[in-house]
Amino acid sequence: MGKSSVAKIDPLIGVVLGSDSDLPVLAPGLKMLEDWAIPFEVHILSAHRTPEAAADYGRSAEVRGLQVLIAAAGMAAHLPGVLASYTTLPVIGLPVASGHLGGKDALYAIVQMPPGIPVATVGINAGKNAILLALEILALANPLYQDKLKAFRKEQAQGVLDKDAHLQERGFQGYGVART
Repeated sequence: MGKSSVAKIDPLIGVVLGSDSDLPVLAPGLKMLEDWAIPFEVHILSAHRTPEAAADYGRSAEVRGLQVLIAAAGMAAHLPGVLASYTTLPVIGLPVASGHLGGKDALYAIVQMPPGIPVATVGINAGKNAILLALEILALANPLYQDKLKAFRKEQAQGVLDKDAHLQERGFQGYGVART
């Protein structure tokens, strides 16, 4: 299908974008996967414009060694459901803000899947959360990924504690947040 983003290692996470305009939403999370050396692949496929290619991707995902899929789509956002209909792998739907409804249409399209074809869903434009959820799924069978996630959460917690210490030291007026 495409080239893996990590050389010579079969990808574990398949990321499918409904459009190239969805890439900026996922780029920070994809960078995290690269930094952590977690193999993934990225494709642009459309549920409406390339339905056969999307179906082929869904059908072949498990055989090719993928363990979880992330599908980003805006507006009608049928891509996550289409992929889920062709595989039993976990599919994470990422609604992307676009059009007049700002992603609400995409969110509703993804969360309203018919019984029997579930799609996990993260928030609108929550690309990093989609990546983290995929990693949590992989971590069920891989202690190395569990360790990476635990270190990430520890780092996040320390960031909050550092901000609190700064607030306590300077007070709310000296914190540097503009108030009107």
